[in-house]
Amino acid sequence: MKALVDTTIWSLALRRKSPESKEQILVDELSELVKELRAVLIGPIRQEVLSGIPDPAKFEVVRQHLAAFDDLPIVKADYEEAARVFNACRKKSIQGSYVDFLICAVAIRHSTPVFTTDNDFTNYAKLLDLELHKPRKG
Repeated sequence: MKALVDTTIWSLALRRKSPESKEQILVDELSELVKELRAVLIGPIRQEVLSGIPDPAKFEVVRQHLAAFDDLPIVKADYEEAARVFNACRKKSIQGSYVDFLICAVAIRHSTPVFTTDNDFTNYAKLLDLELHKPRKG
């Protein structure tokens, strides 16, 4: 099964310093997803990852690496569903960003778990039919 890899995981894997041991488990899991051709993303995640790289040379290296990964398609219904789940979560005092809810909508439509360290997604999953990807090790 594919996994929609969130910005937080890409950031851990792409940062210059070595990750802590618990973070290394997540980086290793991403490596496995990549090797198995199961890592996917969406345009807004691609944009978030690249937006955090001010150096043009590093930007280009990361852009080229990310180019190898498919984007799950986003359709009009995903934006409508993102707005619906935003409202449903807000009614239950669960806050989140527009991009987070778009990630949820796309992941739910594609039956694709989200791989993230963002704890907000744990809260979304309590209310939505959202699956979270968990590392096999650790």
